[in-house]
Amino acid sequence: MNFIGPHRRFLTVITVLLLALTFAAALSNVSGAQLTGIGRTVEANTLPFLSSASAQTQQSPANLIHVEIGGLRNDKGQVMCALYSSADGFPKIGDKAIAHAKSPISNAHAVCEFPDVKEGTYAVSVFHDENSNGKLDTNFMGMPREGVGASNNAKGHFGPPKFDAAAFRFLGGRLELKVTITYL
Repeated sequence: MNFIGPHRRFLTVITVLLLALTFAAALSNVSGAQLTGIGRTVEANTLPFLSSASAQTQQSPANLIHVEIGGLRNDKGQVMCALYSSADGFPKIGDKAIAHAKSPISNAHAVCEFPDVKEGTYAVSVFHDENSNGKLDTNFMGMPREGVGASNNAKGHFGPPKFDAAAFRFLGGRLELKVTITYL
């Protein structure tokens, strides 16, 4: 019996397919790329298999928490967001957060995203860093001078909101949250 012939053909087919996929992935990262060969030029985005490869490489992460922030009083500075997995440090101690994001502001609106988040219970804290110094400015009593917010639009009573009030369950996939900034 001759096993070399069929295996060689199989390996050749696999090699050609891998090369085609590699080539398609490389072209999907180049806008307006052109394929040139056998005397003609074809725009890469006109080839169905290349455009589908492009769509696959540009998809958002499988587990994403997308936070839309509104209620900003101006477009100065940036919005700083932090994702916490427990009450430990929420919302004041940024080093205790498991992830951070920042966003520019446009038309009193900002977006923070936390990609690749595992299933679990989380809370988000947000503040409007109007002077872009990377920290929440407070007055002599410790009250925020910049806008603040939390998931579930949780509010504190004589202090910041509690983790349990801001907590939400994330089961994977894409989760859309809305947070409205409050100025005290």
